[in-house]
Amino acid sequence: MKIIAGLGNPGKKYDRTKHNTGFMALDNYLKSKNLSLDKDKFEGHWTKQKINGDDVILLEPQTFMNESGRSVAQIANFFKVKPEDILIIQDDMDMPIGKIRIRANGKSGGHNGIKSIIRDLGTDKFNRLKIGIRHPEKTSVVSWVLTPFNAEQQKLMDDAFDTSVKIIDDFIEGHDSQYLMNKYN
Repeated sequence: MKIIAGLGNPGKKYDRTKHNTGFMALDNYLKSKNLSLDKDKFEGHWTKQKINGDDVILLEPQTFMNESGRSVAQIANFFKVKPEDILIIQDDMDMPIGKIRIRANGKSGGHNGIKSIIRDLGTDKFNRLKIGIRHPEKTSVVSWVLTPFNAEQQKLMDDAFDTSVKIIDDFIEGHDSQYLMNKYN
């Protein structure tokens, strides 16, 4: 069994903002597979599906970004999913808009959602699909991550979301992070 979790903040106020890149990528995946998040439990919206013959949980924590780990840990513990079978989709300010990077483990890089997941899972040994949102040039970090992409930026993000569908499918098929890094980084 695998867990694919997109990170973001719940509510219309945060819809389509840069910090909701994880939600947007997962929503794009769900749309491409004609799926929806049909369950509300474990402090998240989620669904459990058979994809390519494997049980897969698709999750959007509803705890707000800084407490994402509560939801991820609850569902991982309930279904007894090992950390190495978890893929977290997150925004990353240290990369250009739309750039993708896969990581197998490691520190949070200052991302509060990832800090929370490390804390609540008790390990940093879970996979990350990082999508660049660039560091702000003339505004505060909070203002930057809580505003939508402009049209030019959105095009780059849409391309990244399309690539994310392929990455998620490869992860579900059992390809490890080294394979994914070699193919997509």
